[in-house]
Amino acid sequence: MEAKERYRLRQFIMGLEKIKGRHTELVSVYVPAGYDIIKIIQHLEQEQGTASNIKDKNTRTKVIDSIEKMVQHLKLFKKTPNNGLAVFAGDESENESKVDIRVWSIEPPEPISIRLYRCDQTFLLDPLKSMVETKEIYGLIVLDKREANIGLMRGTNIMVLSTMTSGVPGKSKAGGQSQQRFARLREEATHDFFKRIGEIANKEFYDKPEIKGILIGGPGPTKEDFVSGNYLITDVKKKIIGVKDISYTDESGLHELVDKSHDVLAEEEVSIEKKLVQRLFEMLAKEEEKTTYGYKETKKALAMGAVNILLISDSFKEESIESLELEAEKYKTEVRIISTETREGKQLKDLGGIAAILRFPIK
Repeated sequence: MEAKERYRLRQFIMGLEKIKGRHTELVSVYVPAGYDIIKIIQHLEQEQGTASNIKDKNTRTKVIDSIEKMVQHLKLFKKTPNNGLAVFAGDESENESKVDIRVWSIEPPEPISIRLYRCDQTFLLDPLKSMVETKEIYGLIVLDKREANIGLMRGTNIMVLSTMTSGVPGKSKAGGQSQQRFARLREEATHDFFKRIGEIANKEFYDKPEIKGILIGGPGPTKEDFVSGNYLITDVKKKIIGVKDISYTDESGLHELVDKSHDVLAEEEVSIEKKLVQRLFEMLAKEEEKTTYGYKETKKALAMGAVNILLISDSFKEESIESLELEAEKYKTEVRIISTETREGKQLKDLGGIAAILRFPIK
């Protein structure tokens, strides 16, 4: 998700968080990607009938009116947007004697996977909030001699990029073939299959700075043979952070690989953060002119396009982080949110909570 999209979604969420219902009168609806919007409208019309049974007159009127406005709003859509739709309706007036029913909707930057209708005192925003959380991306490869899957893990979402099957013959040789010739044929077919896997992995993972690491898994020694061979280019191979024994090589194998790599992923994230902060302090000692810290100074360097890596403490104000991310996107600056749970993270917080490693000196 681009910083602009994240900023837009955060602003949308923050606006709705301010609205509080006096009773369970605020309506939240999530329409999943690919779902027929007409069915949602029909469901809401049924809920409108059900709402007539609400005992409290004010609540009943607000819910019925909110649903009516939402139905009219949804009728403006010819079909469900590609990523689905999140729609909210309710009284935004803070004056008890005045009612102001409004409808808000957004097509989120990531597909919605749930279908939901909810009336409550607050809008249900958790599905949208999960989208704006910082999500690291990791490459995934699972393989044996018969099958391979290449995927991506973004946050907790796992996506298949490519599925391949090989032409490697089974272990039982055809009649009339010598054992040596059959073994050679299997070896050649395996090599060709590994080359295909490597070509696709190189295409998907090369020159992608957003990919923080690559995990590889498979049954038996096949995965080690693949890793030790010259199938991945050096820059891709450098990103391998874990090789795991797993049972499956289909799409479920990608999930199994992630499940068995939580230790690696946790260590990797902490390690990346610690190394970046350590690098910052080393440069402060040796190349101070290529660093900056403090909000005012760092923001100035960012506006000049001088910042290579921006380090922000997770204790920093969220509104400030959003504006800094927007500025960083203009210059393809890497932004890292640093946890205060490590010693290095506490050091960054003590430094003012924000610092940068620069592309060029500005002092």
